[in-house]
Amino acid sequence: MHHKLIDMYYQRLSDDEILDGFRRGDAGVIREYFYGYCEVGYNVFDKRYQLRGKQNLDFMSLAHQYALYLMEHDWKPLEDHSPHVSLKTWLINGFRYVVLDALKWYRKEYGSITFEDYLRSFDVTSDLRLQFNRMVEDVCDHAPLDRQERWIIDMLLLRGFKGKEIAAQMGMTPSAVSQKFSKLKERIIIPYFKKHFDMDLDMPQVMDERMVVYGEMTESAMPVPPMSGSMPGRTSVFEDMALYKESTMEKKRTTPEFITELQPNEIFVFGSNLKGMHGGGAAYVAYRKFGAIMGQGVGLQGQSYGIPTMQGGVETIRPYVDEFIQFAKDHQELTFLVTRIGCGIAGFTDAQIAPLFASAHDVENIVLPEGW
Repeated sequence: MHHKLIDMYYQRLSDDEILDGFRRGDAGVIREYFYGYCEVGYNVFDKRYQLRGKQNLDFMSLAHQYALYLMEHDWKPLEDHSPHVSLKTWLINGFRYVVLDALKWYRKEYGSITFEDYLRSFDVTSDLRLQFNRMVEDVCDHAPLDRQERWIIDMLLLRGFKGKEIAAQMGMTPSAVSQKFSKLKERIIIPYFKKHFDMDLDMPQVMDERMVVYGEMTESAMPVPPMSGSMPGRTSVFEDMALYKESTMEKKRTTPEFITELQPNEIFVFGSNLKGMHGGGAAYVAYRKFGAIMGQGVGLQGQSYGIPTMQGGVETIRPYVDEFIQFAKDHQELTFLVTRIGCGIAGFTDAQIAPLFASAHDVENIVLPEGW
């Protein structure tokens, strides 16, 4: 498995191949490219907004929110960009709006995010400033603006004049200039930037960074999570896994890697999302083959059982796992085949999810994946 992932890095999939993988629900492609790119963006935005440790502003919550939006639209928003902009840049730029939107609701410390905040949300290097200036010039050259509107945009965004200085030169009140610019932002500037601005961050190559992680894998029996910061207390998780593995003395049945059919009393347990968007991975299999209901994200549905994994960090999954284990105990007439929930599109690893099922080892009618 590790060799396959390493091969993926060296292959450096093209943007079209990555998008195709997203649409097919290829968990490996989504995890390494979608979540990998989002993580780079999160680290950049965290430096400006101090996101970590704030409720609903952790990486997994924001990335899952973005993933669900894209899946609802069949990943099409990632296609709608200038051909000169890379998929990585466009994807991270879209993730920026998820972050800014989440910050709007974090009113205790932030209040609403202004357009000026948006413009300052990247590190302005000389190249970015040049690119930004060109974009403003494009707005002035091609957008439906009159001479006065072009002058205001040019003076404010390119030449750095203050509103009161522009008002004095144009024979207007500062309030009139401010109101006019506010309307221009909403009508022209913000939509133009959303569609065309290439946020060419000074980013390390995501795939090269991941090679360090997989180099560590060869020295350890456990997989190291590829997303730094998403699994606090890594040592304790490894200890938990070692403890419950040692306590499992007899060989139990394990869930097959591929399930194509079920016995009448067997239930396919898959990772879902709260919206019940069964668009990829095991969720799509559950929907197509085992009776999962589009729009239902939790619980028994046909010959399948959904456990939400895309609403935040690992601890947000635990209550649903506990509920499932109790459900299995109450329905001994059924056998529950648990897939590697959360370890595909949701972006978690076995080392993060498996400990949640520690108490399931004593439940005879729960079958877990090998190694769990």
